[in-house]
Amino acid sequence: MENLQEQLLLFITTPIYIIVIGVEVFIAHISFKKLYSLKGTLYNAYLMLLNLGIDMTFRILYIATLNYFFTHRLFTWSDKGGLYWLTLLLIEDFIFYWLHRFDHAVRLFWAVHVTHHSSDEMNFTVGFRSSVFQPLYRFIYFIPIALLGFNALDIALIYSATQIWGILVHTTLVRNLGILEYIFVTPSHHRVHHASNALYLDRNMGMFLIIWDKLFGTFQAEMPENEYESIRYGLTTPLQKVTPTNILFHEWKQMLNDLSKKGLTVKQRWCYLFGPPGWSHDGSSKTSEELRVSVKR
Repeated sequence: MENLQEQLLLFITTPIYIIVIGVEVFIAHISFKKLYSLKGTLYNAYLMLLNLGIDMTFRILYIATLNYFFTHRLFTWSDKGGLYWLTLLLIEDFIFYWLHRFDHAVRLFWAVHVTHHSSDEMNFTVGFRSSVFQPLYRFIYFIPIALLGFNALDIALIYSATQIWGILVHTTLVRNLGILEYIFVTPSHHRVHHASNALYLDRNMGMFLIIWDKLFGTFQAEMPENEYESIRYGLTTPLQKVTPTNILFHEWKQMLNDLSKKGLTVKQRWCYLFGPPGWSHDGSSKTSEELRVSVKR
């Protein structure tokens, strides 16, 4: 039943995505804003298809894994009423916040997630610019949810549902959503997340609710341009060569280069692999926190 619900969700949202992208393209055209490029859009589609292929191929394994833990659950729900779905939504969004935060905080995972941040554009199609290899480990974060009595297909359904919102916040055309800014992740919040400006790095990690960022100290409001510099999208160090393979593996290549440096201690090698992106033993590169501190000075 839940699988049918997920298919119905896809059936409903596909025309919605086509419409909102078409509207955004039209508005950008009549207002002379360069929000889209053919090359950028094609790369977004390319990364989405790679991610989808891995997700579909790996789906049987991660659904089976989650179902295993569901059979050993610590709690059983008496029925699938409103409280069941609301609780699942809150727990899963909370778990995703930490998944996303670790993707930014640990270089090994950043090497996967960096593809999503590699675009210097911000439009609805960037929402489809996936972290290609994330399906290989994302389900591990969801194991505690299965242990709490939520079955695998329900977990997958809620993840798909919140992703709809996560895709639709990738736009520069929606400026402020009023009171919703205090509760939900909005386009304003997510523009900050995709910015490469030092103040904005590793901020606003939520998918659906912004409350987790406010609770755990990763929230940053979008600043007016007269108070802070204009947003720059993309990576702090833009790719020198944008090719189908380099866009996927550039961070892996650099990580291997760093690990192969001569004279490194075991601790330094560990930090190049599991430390924050930008960490260096000799100060040749800086982490987000180091860049932020330098701006505050």
